[in-house]
Amino acid sequence: MWHEYPTLAPELASALAMIEKQITTNNTPVAKAIMEMINGGGKLLRPAYCLLFSRFQDVDREKMIALAAAIETLHTATLIHDDIIDKSPTRRNQVTIQKQFGPDTAVYAGDYLFVVCFKLLSHYASSLRSIQQDSGSMEKILKGELDQMATRYQTKITIDDYLKQVSGKTGQLFALSCFIGAYESGSSPTFAKNAEKIGMNIGIAFQLLDDILDYTSDDDTLGKPVCEDVRSGVYSAPLILAMQRNRQAFLPLLAKKDQITDAEMDDLRKLVIHHQGVVQAYAMAQKRTEQAIAGLQKLPAGAAQDDLIRLTQSLLNRKA
Repeated sequence: MWHEYPTLAPELASALAMIEKQITTNNTPVAKAIMEMINGGGKLLRPAYCLLFSRFQDVDREKMIALAAAIETLHTATLIHDDIIDKSPTRRNQVTIQKQFGPDTAVYAGDYLFVVCFKLLSHYASSLRSIQQDSGSMEKILKGELDQMATRYQTKITIDDYLKQVSGKTGQLFALSCFIGAYESGSSPTFAKNAEKIGMNIGIAFQLLDDILDYTSDDDTLGKPVCEDVRSGVYSAPLILAMQRNRQAFLPLLAKKDQITDAEMDDLRKLVIHHQGVVQAYAMAQKRTEQAIAGLQKLPAGAAQDDLIRLTQSLLNRKA
């Protein structure tokens, strides 16, 4: 997708190269697996938003590329830990680190990337404010994950519970990306806070669509098993919204918890679609996207604003 953004693509490539230089562990197989994951077809949306929000000011590009690299490193660390919790065998059509090396090694691999993230931040961030923002975001991400774990297999989970969780686990990282890009490039604190709000809406819309694709796509397209979250007891917006219409229809299937079969999972997916869960979740994603674009339209006109609006609109139509 980045060939459509010719000035952004080389900066994203430079960010990946910078991450690779930071991976200096002597455990060569794990280092190789980390880099394969980082280079393995991730969307790079978070570093892209960081870089795009930095373009409203004339700023040292190496610095912003390094900060974008820190954002992507943090994101990758959270994915490695997610795969441990979910016992995921694949991600992006690749075997996960936890599947290759076991959960113990994967925990340390994720922790190592957290350190790499802070090393980049401490070297390139121009103020303590950015490091405080990053640590605050990490705290909220972890709170979101803990909230999600606390509601596993709870069929009475509400859409408000879900939004609170995804605001933390997904929204915060998009919000941080936009904030760091704006703040570290020299934009005003007010501009940076507005960027943060825009990023939160983008992140929530992104997660909503991710959860929709669990019910409308397939393993090969997504590069990971669909509906694995349901097996893990994590119920997302399409399922929650569908249950609001006919909760009793879902209870026998959900009672099977992690023992639900593939055939039963297919029945569950059909029920979610039948009871309008996907349609309602998409409407929520559309609303969040519209709110983000309304914020973007208030930014200074120019190439950066155009690219931000175009990218944000495109996320609503993605298939993977």
